[in-house]
Amino acid sequence: MTILLFGLTRDIVGASSIEVPREKATSISSVDKLKQFVFGQFPELKNITSIAVAVNNEYATDGTPIGESDEIALIPPVSGG
Repeated sequence: MTILLFGLTRDIVGASSIEVPREKATSISSVDKLKQFVFGQFPELKNITSIAVAVNNEYATDGTPIGESDEIALIPPVSGG
């Protein structure tokens, strides 16, 4: 499972994506479980006030199911001008 990162999430992690090992990916069945995993690996991400999660290019809620082949992205708040 690959989790794509953008903006501040990418800066904190130091990479443009997180590769989740297959044995761990099988236990990540929802957005909520995904957040638990990611925040456990990178606690600094908890400091971001609102991280949106997209599954297959659509914004998702904590209860949204996730499959191993889904495209997942973490999207931090964006400011504009």
